[in-house]
Amino acid sequence: MTRSISIALLAALLALPAGPVTAAPLAIPRLPGASETAPGELLVKFKTDVGARSQAASVAAAGHGWIGPLGDTGWVHARVGPGQTDAQALAAYAGDPRVEFAQPNFIYRASAVPNDPGYQYQWGWKNSSQTITNVATQPDGAPIGYTSNNPGSAGSDMNLEKAWDRITDCSSVVVAVIDSGVNYTHQDLAANMWSGNAQHGQNFSADVVGTDPMDLNGHGTHVAGTIGAFGNNATGVTGVCWRARIMAVRVLGADGAGNTAGIIQGIDFAVANGAKVINMSLGGGGTPDTAYGDALTRAQAADVVVVVAAGNDGKDNQATPVFPCNFTHPNLICVAALDQAFQLASFSNWGATSVDVGAPGTNIVSTWNGPDADVPLDAGWTFLTNSASVGWGYQVFGTPPDTLNVLTGPGNFGSNSYVNNTNDRAWITYDMSAVSRAVLKVSAAWDLGDGDSFNLAARNAMGDPFPAGLVDGATGGRNPSWDKTDSLTFDISSCVSANCTIGFQLLSDGIADSPLRYGVALTGVSLATVRNPGTDYNTENGTSMATPAVAGLATMLRAYNPAFTQADVVGAIKGGGRAAPALAGKTTTGKAADAMGSLAFITPPTGVSAVVH
Repeated sequence: MTRSISIALLAALLALPAGPVTAAPLAIPRLPGASETAPGELLVKFKTDVGARSQAASVAAAGHGWIGPLGDTGWVHARVGPGQTDAQALAAYAGDPRVEFAQPNFIYRASAVPNDPGYQYQWGWKNSSQTITNVATQPDGAPIGYTSNNPGSAGSDMNLEKAWDRITDCSSVVVAVIDSGVNYTHQDLAANMWSGNAQHGQNFSADVVGTDPMDLNGHGTHVAGTIGAFGNNATGVTGVCWRARIMAVRVLGADGAGNTAGIIQGIDFAVANGAKVINMSLGGGGTPDTAYGDALTRAQAADVVVVVAAGNDGKDNQATPVFPCNFTHPNLICVAALDQAFQLASFSNWGATSVDVGAPGTNIVSTWNGPDADVPLDAGWTFLTNSASVGWGYQVFGTPPDTLNVLTGPGNFGSNSYVNNTNDRAWITYDMSAVSRAVLKVSAAWDLGDGDSFNLAARNAMGDPFPAGLVDGATGGRNPSWDKTDSLTFDISSCVSANCTIGFQLLSDGIADSPLRYGVALTGVSLATVRNPGTDYNTENGTSMATPAVAGLATMLRAYNPAFTQADVVGAIKGGGRAAPALAGKTTTGKAADAMGSLAFITPPTGVSAVVH
C-alpha cells in the first residue's frame, strides 16, 4: 500500500501545471515546487530480494527501455516508453510487487552566481551586510557615497540569485534606455547592445546634431549596466540580466537635461523598433505634460512596460507631482530608492498612490562612460595679460576648513575691478589621446560691464587657444552663482588629442563701467571623457539607480514568459514584491521589488472552490 501511494502521488504531482498561469500558451521553465526533470527518463528502486533478471522484466512490462543499474543500490535507470508522459510512466509501476519506489530523474544545476569581480559590491543583488566603499572614480569630486545604513542588513536585496537559477538570458526582449545615451563600446555592455542599426539606438537630444546616442554624461551608461551589464564574464559587474538587448535612446544632453520633443520622439522610436520595456530614469515637476502622456499611451497600446523614477527631492510627490511618475497609465511602474537596510533613502520621493515599489538605489556600482577629473584651480595654468592689467590669478575664498580654490580674472577679484582695454587669458593643456569624446563643465560667477565678455576656448594644440579655438562666451551682465554643481557644459570632442588646451578669457572694451565691475571667478572646472572601448565603473545614488533594477526585472519576466502582457508584468512586479515596512503607506504596494517573488507570482483564480471527497 505504501509503495502504491508513493508512486501514485509522484504521478499526480507531475500531472499538475507548473509556473504562472495565463490565458495564452506558455513556453516557460518549471518553478520551485515543480522541479525540472530529464525528459523521457525515470529511476526505479527495486526491493532488495529482486534480481537483475526480474528487474529487467518489470521495466519491460512497463513498456520502458533499460538503461542500466545504478551500482548495487537496487536503483535502475530506465527510459520512458514512446508516447508516455512522466506521470503515466510512473503509474505503470504502481501495481508491481517487486518495485519499492519510482521517481523522475531530476535535474540539478550549479547555483547561478556570476564571476564578475564587482559583484561583491552589488549589495542590491546579494546583500551580505558588506560595506560599500569608493569602488570607482566619482565624477566631479562627488563624495564617496551614501553613508546611512552602510553596511546594511543581510538579505535586504532583490533575491536575484534564486531567480538566476531559472533565467539569466533576457536577450529575447529589447529594453530601451531613454536617457543621456549609452557608451555602447563599454566592455560590459557592447555584447548586450541592440543591433537594429549601426549606432545601437538613436539620438534625440537638443544639444547634438546627428543620430549617435553615445553618452556624454555617464548617467545612461550607469543605468544600462544595472539592467544588463554582461554577466559571468569575469569583468566588472553584472546586470539583472546577464544577456540583454539594450537600445540606447539619447534624449538628455551632456548636462543631463532634455525636453518634451526629444523624449516623446525617443519613446516612439523605442516602440516602433520593438522595445517591450522602457527605462526612463528622468523626471520633472509641475503641470502634467499632455504630449508626454500621449506618448506613454501609445506605448501602452503597443504592450510596452515603462519603468520610471520617483524623483530625488525627499518629498511626497502627491503634494509635489513629478512626471512621468505621477502619470496614471497602467503600463507604468514608478520606483522609489531603498538603502542597504531597505529603508527609504533620505533623498527618495514617495507617494501612496503614485509610487509603486522600492528598489536598491544607494551606493550602486555600475558601468560608466569614461574617466572624469577635476581641473585644479590652484596650479598648472599659463597666464597672459597686457601690461595695464593684473591678469588672471589664484585665490582662496572662505575660512579654513571650508575654503574654495578659485581661478579669477583679475587675480584680485573682489577687492578691485578689472581695467578697460584688457585681453587677459589663462590656459592649461591635457593629454586626451586615450579618450574618444570630451565634455568640459564650468562653474563660474561673473560681473561684467556692457560690451565686455568672458570667453571659453579649446583647441587640439599647445599654447594660447584664442582666437582659433573659441567655443562660447558671455557678454555683459552678472551671474552671481557660486554653486559648483551648477555647471555650464560644453562638448569639446574636437579637442581630443595629445595636446588639448582649454582656455578662458576676460575681454573688455575701452568704455568705463559704472558701477565698477569685478570680472570672473571660476569656482569649478572638470573634464568628463568617454573611453572607447569603455572600461570605467562608478558608484551612484538616486531613484535613477533604483529604476533600472526594476526595468531589468521587467525584462527578465518578459523573457521568462513571452506570453506575458504588460499587465502581467506590472502585476507580477507589484504582487510578487516583498513587504518592506519602510514603504508601508508610502507606495501603492508597500513592497520592495523581488526577482524570485515576481517569477513565481501567480494571480489566484477567482470563482473556483475546492471539493474534498
